[in-house]
Amino acid sequence: MTAAELRAAAKSMGMPAFTGDQIAKWLYERHVRSIDDMTNISKANRLRLAEEYEVGCADPVEAQRSKDGTVKYLFPVRTVAYKAGENNTATGQSKFVETVYIPDNDRATLCISCEVGCKMDCLFCQTGKQGFEGYLQASDILNQIYSLPERDTLTNIVFMEQGEPMDNLDNVLRATEILTAPYAYAWSPKRITVSTIGLKDKLRRFLDESDCHVAISLHSPLHEQRASLMPIEKSSPIEEIVELLRNYDFSHQRRLSFEYIVFDGVNDSMSHAKEIVRLLKGLFCRVNLINFHKIPNVDLRGADHKKMEVFRDYLTSHGVFTTIRASRGEDIYAACGMLTTSIEKGRHTPKQA
Repeated sequence: MTAAELRAAAKSMGMPAFTGDQIAKWLYERHVRSIDDMTNISKANRLRLAEEYEVGCADPVEAQRSKDGTVKYLFPVRTVAYKAGENNTATGQSKFVETVYIPDNDRATLCISCEVGCKMDCLFCQTGKQGFEGYLQASDILNQIYSLPERDTLTNIVFMEQGEPMDNLDNVLRATEILTAPYAYAWSPKRITVSTIGLKDKLRRFLDESDCHVAISLHSPLHEQRASLMPIEKSSPIEEIVELLRNYDFSHQRRLSFEYIVFDGVNDSMSHAKEIVRLLKGLFCRVNLINFHKIPNVDLRGADHKKMEVFRDYLTSHGVFTTIRASRGEDIYAACGMLTTSIEKGRHTPKQA
């Protein structure tokens, strides 16, 4: 809940409006686990609040640690909606999402999920093979941060795990509002990146209503080939997405990047590199090249590192700044495109706050 909603809730229960501000501090600054921990609120009011509300936090039920320090957490989902815009709908059965914590010297990045599964069915993504099982409410998006054991070490958050953020835009915007609000986490939008495959109308709204960084999943600059990898290309062609992006200024605080998984013999030729240069010409952005991690029943292979270096050097020398992203957490199936909770269903019972 936002500060305004917390004040309204307090007033509706006959409490002073400032009680809502007190609750906001307990939630977002002190991260209390229960309403009874809000000790500057009278015991009588705490009891009344507890009759109608709960903090809503839930600890991860499982953690897997990689040899490189990456940690993959399995979080229970307390509420899920099956139609966009639905309010909290009971899950009916246990559902989970994966969240990945990536420490790197003085940085610590958290990759968070916004849906259970995904509708987009990209060929190379294990989450898409899971299918779509529901939209996360903002509470369950934020819980991946709220209940993270390493929460206080975080420097960056990326919406790059399970689900398509633009498909669950209302809840993603609510979560990023609370993350950046002065009364809550007070993070700079520069610390948050939201990734999308490109839902044109939703992306336009996100760009208008948020100052967070944006990352576009590219993976091929060629229409027919991108459509074979990413069905969304048929309704939201990358050419149209790039034209939309040209209406916004990415030369100052907000950063624009393009994610490009490199598949051996598929999208790694010089003709692909030349098309990327053509597509992105004049756009202030960067390209991140990503290793492909093999997933079952998909006939794609990752390109070798030398080929990725040649590809990177060509793009950079032609005005498109490009980096090769370090692969993390592959040994625990936490790397890009490898996340799925379909095998987890039925194995765990969520811990309730």
